[in-house]
Amino acid sequence: MFAPKLKPGDEIRIVSPATSMSILTNEAKLHAKTTLEQLGFRVTIAEHAEELNEFQSSSIESRVSDLHSAFFDPDVKAILTTLGGFNSNQLLRYLDYEKIKQNPKIFCGYSDITALANAIYQKTGLVTYSGPHFSTFAMKKGLEYIKDYFLACCASDEAFEILPSQEWSDDQWFLDQENRHFHPHSGPIVIQDGYAEGTLIGGNLCTLNLLQGTEYFPEAENTILLIEDDYMSDANMFDRDLQSLIHLPSFSNVKGILIGRFQKASNVSIDHVKAIIGTKKELSGLPVIANINAGHTSPITTFPIGGTCRLEAVSGTSRIWIDKH
Repeated sequence: MFAPKLKPGDEIRIVSPATSMSILTNEAKLHAKTTLEQLGFRVTIAEHAEELNEFQSSSIESRVSDLHSAFFDPDVKAILTTLGGFNSNQLLRYLDYEKIKQNPKIFCGYSDITALANAIYQKTGLVTYSGPHFSTFAMKKGLEYIKDYFLACCASDEAFEILPSQEWSDDQWFLDQENRHFHPHSGPIVIQDGYAEGTLIGGNLCTLNLLQGTEYFPEAENTILLIEDDYMSDANMFDRDLQSLIHLPSFSNVKGILIGRFQKASNVSIDHVKAIIGTKKELSGLPVIANINAGHTSPITTFPIGGTCRLEAVSGTSRIWIDKH
């Protein structure tokens, strides 16, 4: 099930199911709001978005209330999360999935939001989106690629190919908007050759793993697995987290893997990725493409969780298409 696409004049509601909006500067909030308005949308802020507790978040009741209000408001056409964090999985048991199913909306965010995006898809069949947060739109430089793919995925029905960006960054742009550090992007890197198509699931790897053994873990007959992790995940953690997924009975449905670019602080090199993938006999014959624009570096692509994806990896070259989103 796909929510209606965004159109000029549509309302986007900002919610904080993980970290509170109160940690953003007023300048960042204003710039993000202005950027979305310049794209033609109206922006409203959830009632409890700036509520703050000792965990830089807010109560379960407040966060669930804001999510329900956004989904059930007929004027709201899309929901963007403020930031990631650590605790959006606290909300899963309290959401009214039947009413969410009856009120399909675009729901977009990444990192810790992976728990919500995949759970909502699994429980309702509603395609959600691994893509920019509201705070992402506060970026002053390097945002064009992010905007283009957000609109391609959330404001159009047309199939599209994901092309590599010309450059990428791993700087703390939110601390210094003017002195950005961009690097030439060599493009995706083929780890294993092959062709695959299927239903896209995943997002942040360690967050996705929180859903294992629960009714919220996404399953489909043929899946393309999208995984990425942040600077806190080194090669050993990536290895064991991936192995944990491989042990799931449903992993036999995985037909291909997309791996997001690692942050520099993780110290995970492409050689590490090749070595880790090479140890997994279960991955033999599956196409695996790494270094894609997904995760905690910039820019990122918007991916449909529950949408359809094709990938082709042959002799060191790769292509990725999003067909239904």
